[in-house]
Amino acid sequence: MSSEPGQGEAINSWNPEYMEALYNQWRQDPQSVTEEWRAFFQGFELGQSFAVEAPQESGASADEIEESAVERLHTHEELTQFEWLQAQVDSLIYHYRDVGHLIAQLDPLGRNRESHALLELAAFGLDESHLDMQFHADKLLWGPPRMTLREILAALRETYCRSIGAEYMHIQNTPERRWLQRRMEKDQNHPQLPVGKKLRIARLLRKATAFERFLHTNYVGQKRFSLEGGETLIPLLDAIVEKAPYEGLQEIVLGMAHRGRLNVLTNILQKSYEEIFTEFEDNYTPGMVMGDGDVKYHKGYSLDWYTYQGQKVHLSLTANPSHLEAVYPVVEGRARAKQRILGDFERTKVMPLLIHGDAAFPGQGIVAETLNLSQLVGYRTGGSIHIIVNNQIGFTTLPEDARSMAYCTDVAKSIQAPIFHVNADDPEAVIHIAEIAVEFRQKFQKDVVIDLYCYRRLGHNEGDEPSFTQPKLYEMINSHQTTQEIYMEKLIADGVATREMLDEMSQELDKYLSDAQGRAKNQQVVFAQQSLRDEWKDMQPIYTHDAVETGVPRERLVEVAEIWDRFPDGFEPNRKIRRLFGKRVEAVRNNEPLDWATAESLAFGSLLIEGTPLRLSGQDSRRGTFSQRHAAVWDSSSGEMYIPLNNIAAEQGRFCVYDSPLSEAAVLGFDYGYSLGNPDMMILWEAQFGDFANGGQTIIDQFIVSSESKWGRFSGLTMLLPHGYEGQGPEHSSAWLERFLQMCAQDNIQVCNISTPAQYFHALRRQMRRNFRKPLIIMAPKSLLRHPRATSRIDDMAEGHFREVLDDDRDPKKVQRIVMCSGKVYYDLLEYREQENIDDVAIVRVEQFYPFAENGLAAMMDRYRKKVEFVWCQEEPKNRGGWTFMSQRMQEHFDIRLRYVGRSSAASPATGSLHRHRQEQDEIVRTAMQMSKKALATSAK
Repeated sequence: MSSEPGQGEAINSWNPEYMEALYNQWRQDPQSVTEEWRAFFQGFELGQSFAVEAPQESGASADEIEESAVERLHTHEELTQFEWLQAQVDSLIYHYRDVGHLIAQLDPLGRNRESHALLELAAFGLDESHLDMQFHADKLLWGPPRMTLREILAALRETYCRSIGAEYMHIQNTPERRWLQRRMEKDQNHPQLPVGKKLRIARLLRKATAFERFLHTNYVGQKRFSLEGGETLIPLLDAIVEKAPYEGLQEIVLGMAHRGRLNVLTNILQKSYEEIFTEFEDNYTPGMVMGDGDVKYHKGYSLDWYTYQGQKVHLSLTANPSHLEAVYPVVEGRARAKQRILGDFERTKVMPLLIHGDAAFPGQGIVAETLNLSQLVGYRTGGSIHIIVNNQIGFTTLPEDARSMAYCTDVAKSIQAPIFHVNADDPEAVIHIAEIAVEFRQKFQKDVVIDLYCYRRLGHNEGDEPSFTQPKLYEMINSHQTTQEIYMEKLIADGVATREMLDEMSQELDKYLSDAQGRAKNQQVVFAQQSLRDEWKDMQPIYTHDAVETGVPRERLVEVAEIWDRFPDGFEPNRKIRRLFGKRVEAVRNNEPLDWATAESLAFGSLLIEGTPLRLSGQDSRRGTFSQRHAAVWDSSSGEMYIPLNNIAAEQGRFCVYDSPLSEAAVLGFDYGYSLGNPDMMILWEAQFGDFANGGQTIIDQFIVSSESKWGRFSGLTMLLPHGYEGQGPEHSSAWLERFLQMCAQDNIQVCNISTPAQYFHALRRQMRRNFRKPLIIMAPKSLLRHPRATSRIDDMAEGHFREVLDDDRDPKKVQRIVMCSGKVYYDLLEYREQENIDDVAIVRVEQFYPFAENGLAAMMDRYRKKVEFVWCQEEPKNRGGWTFMSQRMQEHFDIRLRYVGRSSAASPATGSLHRHRQEQDEIVRTAMQMSKKALATSAK
């Protein structure tokens, strides 16, 4: 290893002598050191010489800045004056690239800075007398080798301080920075567009503007969250889509909040005006859509777009709720699934495109969580293009009250994404940046951010009065020309179009809108059917309780198990892991008791052999939170990772298992999105403890449990949520089972609390062996992972299926009481019954709460006498767990009133005292089992 600091290495206290020598070398010959060191020393000298704040912040006058520069000049007597001036010009170029955006003309309303102390000539020891001097201009990477300072300044200001403000010098990857510099500076961020492209922009602006004004005139007061003030979003999206196939893209997955969504649906996704207008009319009924439907500005749509030259790219807008940025990780996961289906492992065929609001992007934590996923191996999608529709206000909140950063986009600097701020009133600049963004994303596989500086002409919604809270701002907006008007005047002035041509275009669009409204009012509009993609063609939407045979031949299960005895040559796992795996193999071969993790691995392996791929992600999921899974193992010497389940057979599905970052909302959203895109892959998200799902509650509430009803979108996501009361305190006890049960309706999700490894095995396989997909919520075990009685044998998995209700083996003629329960408490009840020799109490396990196992429960009850007593026993407090759910349904379906045995209602899920927990648990079990006369008599003895 070299003793010299390498590229990008931190400058530490251990190498000052080396740095000093390198510094002196640079001063003699700047080209004799690497590019990174040249940039560092230039910045170092600038900081040492002119470490002054902007005058408005430091109080320093322009004269004081100039005096400091002159003093610095006298300290460079060893350099010629020209060499020193050249260094200052080079530093000036660097600073325009770095902070030129601070004086860019970004705000359409004109509230822009004209100057900044860091960019004044005086800050570099320069003045007007130097403007016509010629300097080396090789730092600009374009143009003649020598230019006057006046020419250099003009080029820099045109490139970085006009309608585009670029932030990219925070990027540490030199090739990326150089590429961006060349791409922007070669035409000074001002390319000459052909006439056809200019007329296309004009037409798109006109369509966007006409659509909003038509709605505003004809549907007064109805919410639509208009795009007025940000209409340039439409030509921006059009430019991205038109550019996409030329860069190798076949599909774009979009996500956006509600502002401007109707405009995007009509003018980009090509949803018909008739469909949109029908949703505003009185003749629209929810029965026209599947399920309960949703408001018009939340819906998704898709189409095959054909570019101007006939190339196809598929667009799909992901449905989303009002919780703005929640759709961001969903889009990322959905795009990743599509990439897999296309075999797009270079991630250049499918691209996510996100449209954000300026208040939401820095304000909602899920944005930072999802940005953090962008370069992680289990979650990367090859980069996304982000568009910020920067209204410069959030509802009634101004930027100074909404963020602690200079720009709403600053959060994206965490992943070194290039950021382009652009004035929406300059649509040609916007189109230019759109094309750069697509090219950069495709070349470097990284996120790009376009900050579209615009304004919001109306209030937050069409019933809002913005001048209540921002009177001055809206005085400016009301007197400001629309982007369409500004651009039309420019085209006329440039001789590109005539007033008559543009008026004719407007009249044509107005007539088309009026005719579409007439059809929407006077006839039944047939909504375009958004058919599911080919991947879903074999799936039907209706849930059925019909049993699916999920047993696997014993010899196949042994084949899966034997991978635990095989490792690559030279691979040496941890000795404890080798022993554990050896015991697993022997237990399978000899039909001995198998634990939970073994059953899970056999379920996964059998699905993989059958060609079903799996994805499991969550915090520490490879090893397992409770050190039970060991889906991946590591070589004791090299640290190399090996995944046994990917090495069962030559032709098998792939097992993708990832340790996620410490995020719930983003990762759960990502995996949910993945499940939308690929019904043939088993997608599992695991919480480290059940309560961790709290962090992803928005995804659960607004997507997982309701997407089918709202948007007709299906998901087979499986959630593993460790649940069980073991004296570990409130946060590590409950997976909030009651929340899921409260959200159960219309067969929307499956909620299970499983008590045996074999049942878990069959539940996992059942999830992928039915012809429909519903999210599966599993209250997964903790202590049961190693409970000596919570075991199954290979024979239990070689045949059979998942059973929604597990009956007891008691003689039904002797039973006086049926204790119904679910999950871990069963083993406590069973142990007590055996200790007390109770034979007239049956313990019945409800393995699936929902969809409600009516037939299974009816079959169970038919075995017992009519006057048998029913008790519901649970570990959770009365206001939690399954009590409310089961008591209501047993009453409704069977006219049976359950008696409750469990903890009293409580604000906290569990006690923090192990001693108190054990007392409570003992009392629950004793009460549930000792309520019959015979049991009481036995206990008294």
